[in-house]
Amino acid sequence: MFSDLPSAEIEAIAEGCSLRTLQKDEMLFREGDKADGFYVLQTGRISIFRLTPDGREQIICMFGPSESFAEAALATVETYPANAVATESSQVILVHKTHFRELVCKKPELALHMLASMSMHLKHLVQTIHDIKGRQIEGRLADWLLQHAPAESTPFDLPMSKKMLAGQLGVTSETLSRTLARFKREGLIEVTGPRIHVLNGSGLRVYVEG
Repeated sequence: MFSDLPSAEIEAIAEGCSLRTLQKDEMLFREGDKADGFYVLQTGRISIFRLTPDGREQIICMFGPSESFAEAALATVETYPANAVATESSQVILVHKTHFRELVCKKPELALHMLASMSMHLKHLVQTIHDIKGRQIEGRLADWLLQHAPAESTPFDLPMSKKMLAGQLGVTSETLSRTLARFKREGLIEVTGPRIHVLNGSGLRVYVEG
């Protein structure tokens, strides 16, 4: 978000920031909590989610180091509209809302940086809704595997738990397990604990294309 700002402006923003360290599974904020500002993730990983009526976690987005989130707090939002939890030991930078709003009034170009970041989040949400509403779980999972697999000959470890992956894909853990088992039976992948080996990328692409 701030990569092309001069150092003086970065320092001005930093004056209104504070650090927080989170342990794995520690909540950063809950839906309805007072929105004190937005965050930049320094280390670790943060999951943003909401609870469905039946109590399942619907993951909205996962954030990694240097990514920002909860920028909506700078607008008219008084409370956070979702939950945020650390999926591993993490450190976040809180950019306090009052301080940053004062800077925006002095330097309106900062607002353009915020709009660019929020538009990227919106694009991700639109794609997520499209995937959940428009594709079966086989297509969604196949697409996810192809995006995260380094190569067909290189196994990789899931960057999150299978429960969290299920939440990100909008299904139950049981449905995810059945779909992984189906791909395994068809010879498309090998699964050993958290490690996945894509054996047939072309076969997965058939599911992606419907």
